Amino acid sequence: MAQARDQARDQARGKSCGKSCGKALRSAILSFSAALAALLALGGMPGPAWSPVWSPVWSPVWSQAWAGSDAVTSGLPVPRFVSLKADRVTVRGGPDKDHDVAWIYTRVGWPVEITAEFENWRRIRDCDGAEGWVYHSLLSGKRTAAVQLKAKTDLAPLYQTPDVHSAMTARLQVGVLGSVKHCTGAWCQISGDGFAGWVEQSALWGVYPGEKIE
Repeated sequence: MAQARDQARDQARGKSCGKSCGKALRSAILSFSAALAALLALGGMPGPAWSPVWSPVWSPVWSQAWAGSDAVTSGLPVPRFVSLKADRVTVRGGPDKDHDVAWIYTRVGWPVEITAEFENWRRIRDCDGAEGWVYHSLLSGKRTAAVQLKAKTDLAPLYQTPDVHSAMTARLQVGVLGSVKHCTGAWCQISGDGFAGWVEQSALWGVYPGEKIE
């Protein structure tokens, strides 16, 4: 799979101070933690669903609360598959530009899965399981799929029709990208650079098992 990622930047370290500063800081943190616990006990935390103190790692508890809130604005199903609209897509640790860049995709058309929405931002997951936030305009509703098999050396047979007894027209390597034309729930018709045909749906990342696409 041809995709380029930058390593996430290290978390910023705070400056040290004297004993009085440390006591004040600990007191402020305890007060914040108590307020946070009270808000969660009342039914959820408004606003961003990530840890606001130190860690950029997404909190599963807050994520569930967010997923059930009014933050989803597109009205489309979540999760769902989309594709990268640009050849340079910046992924951030949270849904605004104040968050650090986690990595950058450099392959237009690559399929990703939207797992959450907040205003104009979409949390996406790729075929390796990595998740981050991108601006909605960098994503396309065009359906694409990439060959994904258990071993990177395996090949996915491409058939002339959705039948293993039909003529085999090619063998596709892991990471080969194609546009999805149709899916029956067991087979998908795809086309790409120099190939077109039917491949078993289970060999693709970018479509759900049993999903039908007309």
